Amino acid sequence: MSAIRFLPLAALWVAPLAAQTVSRHTLRGADVALYDLAGVVQLEAGSGDAVTVQVNRGGADAARLEVAEGDLGGRATLRVMFPADRISYPQMPDGSTEIDVRDDGTFGNDHHGDDDDDDGSGGGRRVRISSGPGGLEAWADLRVSVPAGRPLAVHLGAGRLTATNVDGRLRLMAADAPVAVNGARGELVLQVGAGAVRLSGIEGDLSAETGSGGVEITRARGSKLVVETGSGDVRISAARAPRVGLETGSGTVTVELQGSVDRLDVETGSGDVAITAPANLSADLVMDTASGDIDTDFPLAVTRTARDHLRGRVGDGKGKISVETGSGGIRLLKAK
Repeated sequence: MSAIRFLPLAALWVAPLAAQTVSRHTLRGADVALYDLAGVVQLEAGSGDAVTVQVNRGGADAARLEVAEGDLGGRATLRVMFPADRISYPQMPDGSTEIDVRDDGTFGNDHHGDDDDDDGSGGGRRVRISSGPGGLEAWADLRVSVPAGRPLAVHLGAGRLTATNVDGRLRLMAADAPVAVNGARGELVLQVGAGAVRLSGIEGDLSAETGSGGVEITRARGSKLVVETGSGDVRISAARAPRVGLETGSGTVTVELQGSVDRLDVETGSGDVAITAPANLSADLVMDTASGDIDTDFPLAVTRTARDHLRGRVGDGKGKISVETGSGGIRLLKAK
């Protein structure tokens, strides 16, 4: 069971819309945030000047869900209101998650305003979401159309979150849900408590953080690529970014670079590390492993070496590569 706690925003109540099975909403603010405790959220490219949301409520208690709209802290918001402290969501994998929900239906830290601390003090009512029976059986699936260049924050409790060919500044946050993005332009920030992350065709700065779950990224290009997971493998292929930072508490790290790097930092508490780089790689290297071998395909100007430590230079040493694993081998491979 994963527990996620957040500090409250100032409560601001907006009268909810009348309950319907399916409803459609238009959010015209320059900055938009969506909140949904349980369901499938699908983002897709849209046109015009507004974010549009189709809400499809399901479950035996679907009629009890309400949708609230209104401005909060300078952002246009849509909030699905779940009037219970226990939610039954049969589509959720076995297990449960708990989230602190504010009176206005918001939850989480979306990097706006001063809500920067996740210690949960004063975080509103505690809501438990599980796949088993008991409590409110209801969920809301959202289909979201995002105009090009629009900032959007999505908060999901449990379910699934996907985005396809979206051009904008996205912040995607989920307590317990897999996240998949296929095609994205602009800054992309992900925070996932538990769930696998699968990303492909990303153009722009990327930051992905998971408490538990692997991260797989294919075809990413930007000025910065940062991945951090408490537990899970990190696999990066066809990446091109001057600054790359990859960290996992426990798991293997595999990265395939398509261009030179100014800075590459890789760290895992336990797991092998394999880096594939272009033949023209140029970097100062520092590699450390408490238990494992260090191998490289590149000719090195070695300045210091031991069984568990290697310091040297490839080419003229323009970039910097630092690799550390508590238990596992390190391989630096030349792309074929």
